[in-house]
Amino acid sequence: MKKEEKIIHSTLLETKLADERLSIYATKNSECIKVKKTIKPSMDFDIRWPFEEDIDRVLYSKSYSRYVDKTQALSFFSNVHITKRSLHVQWVSRIARQIGRGLNLNLDLIEAIALGHDLGHAPYGHVGEKAINDCLEERNFGYFSHNANSVRHLLFIERYGIGYNVSLQVLDGILCHNGEILSKIYKPQKDKTVEQFWEEYEKCWHIKDYSKKIVPMTLEGCVVRISDVISYVGKDIEDAIKVGIIQESDLPEEVVSVLGKDNKAMINRLIADLVIHSYQKPYLSFSNEVFHALTILFEFLSTHIHQHPTLVKENEKLTRMVKELYDAFYSDLIDDIDENHGIDLYVSKMIDSYQATPNELIVSDYLSGMTDSYVLKIYQERFLPKQHGDMI
Repeated sequence: MKKEEKIIHSTLLETKLADERLSIYATKNSECIKVKKTIKPSMDFDIRWPFEEDIDRVLYSKSYSRYVDKTQALSFFSNVHITKRSLHVQWVSRIARQIGRGLNLNLDLIEAIALGHDLGHAPYGHVGEKAINDCLEERNFGYFSHNANSVRHLLFIERYGIGYNVSLQVLDGILCHNGEILSKIYKPQKDKTVEQFWEEYEKCWHIKDYSKKIVPMTLEGCVVRISDVISYVGKDIEDAIKVGIIQESDLPEEVVSVLGKDNKAMINRLIADLVIHSYQKPYLSFSNEVFHALTILFEFLSTHIHQHPTLVKENEKLTRMVKELYDAFYSDLIDDIDENHGIDLYVSKMIDSYQATPNELIVSDYLSGMTDSYVLKIYQERFLPKQHGDMI
């Protein structure tokens, strides 16, 4: 047996043994399904396990690089310790892998979903997301959700429109990760097919709030979905205290007595409770006590932080800025101005099949891929006067 054949045999054997050690409810590496039909050369052997390939595709994507300058929750506070989306996705991945290890699930699949779940998030977080959604609705095109857009960026935008051949289980977990919805029980829909995935993906763009109605096909996807919640509930509180929006004493006693008063305590309690009550079960579940406290905390976050008057006032400005840029980019496209910069240059670099994309979606692709600081820079160039002359 040649050296290369020995490596291939050893890797396949190791993968098989790893599958056998997983929980009966885990997704096996041998079950990995690709949504694109591609054929690798016979000698093109990849030593990585199936879902490891997807981890690398996410990590080396341009969308992943842009995490570093995208908002998590608090957009306009000048504090380097305020959470950015790059930190958020790492924390989601870490929390999800801790839960996955406790339940003996597929950690590679969990990591791929977690790291990729927000790739399509708009600049300025959910404020930018809603602004782009409003623009699509106003043009009777459809609806914008960052989870469907994350799938779109991976499959159809990366590598100038060629995209990546990511597995069904990873894409489904990203599409269904909605961390704004809280449930006591997270149960996967195990019988999904590639056809059903495409149907759900399309409906996210054309049926209002459809992205909130779908559930993952794997238990690993469910783990990432709840880990998204666990990663931000305590951190949003710490960030809000840091910038003076709330004080620690404002936290409801019903929350503090069960979950603790800081991010570390909340993460530990939520992970432990979830693993204990989900162990060797085909679903995830919290205890009644912890779920009740988490529900109260969820409401507190909404009313005292996310809807705080300071944030609401500034978010209105961010919304107006994103909408004005959308309108400007849309006008650039329909006016068919052949310029060597901006959205025209973006489109010219894409593969031929992308050229048939509706203008509404092209602008969504272009704008949603921008970072916070780049949006601000372009807005200033387009709409604010420039200084001329010397100050003498």
